[in-house]
Amino acid sequence: MPKGYWIAHVDVDDPEAYKEYVAANAAPIAEYGGRFLVRAGQFETTHGEQRTRHVVIEFPSYQAALECYNSPGYQAALVIRNKASQSESLIIEGYDGPQPGDD
Repeated sequence: MPKGYWIAHVDVDDPEAYKEYVAANAAPIAEYGGRFLVRAGQFETTHGEQRTRHVVIEFPSYQAALECYNSPGYQAALVIRNKASQSESLIIEGYDGPQPGDD
């Protein structure tokens, strides 16, 4: 079963409030097996406009990613995020098929 991923691109408007969001999202993300792969690290824009912060969270399955996002715990955290930042995000199913160089 392919993994699920949250991908978010964020501009933080209120850093102190955003810290509250980070604290509030920890429990629901952990409950659904989420694991941060990217969390605001160094990046270089190679094409188009970008936000200043990027996040990728891996879940054991696409279904777990959806359930976490829709959970009461994460929805409460989302209210905080929406007041503290501007963002685009998506939930996407991972790919388990052939890779370049596979024979």
